[in-house]
Amino acid sequence: MGRLTTHVLDTAHGCPGAGIRLKLYADEGDTPVLLSEAETNADGRCDEPLLSGERMKKGRYVIAFEVGDYFRRRGVQLPDPAFLETVRVAFGIADPAAHYHVPLLVSPFAYSTYRGS
Repeated sequence: MGRLTTHVLDTAHGCPGAGIRLKLYADEGDTPVLLSEAETNADGRCDEPLLSGERMKKGRYVIAFEVGDYFRRRGVQLPDPAFLETVRVAFGIADPAAHYHVPLLVSPFAYSTYRGS
């Protein structure tokens, strides 16, 4: 059964990104459709997959990670406006039966992502 998971690593502090709010959208043109909302746990992961089972469909998606709020809570002095407030990772699911893992490695001024396992 396919599923979509994520986790966040805070590369500035060398730890999991705990307490980061995120939203998953189906990217269906001009108006993205909100599918789910979650918050990362102490390990920087979500307790449940963002998508799984019948909800896992072929298509384009976006995960929006609220990283500005996270770094402010950690006491990081961000410029106004912050360089990174919300990181949006756009990706595609070609095989709904597969596991798609979308990690985010983030600092206040940079991020990277990849398809994990």
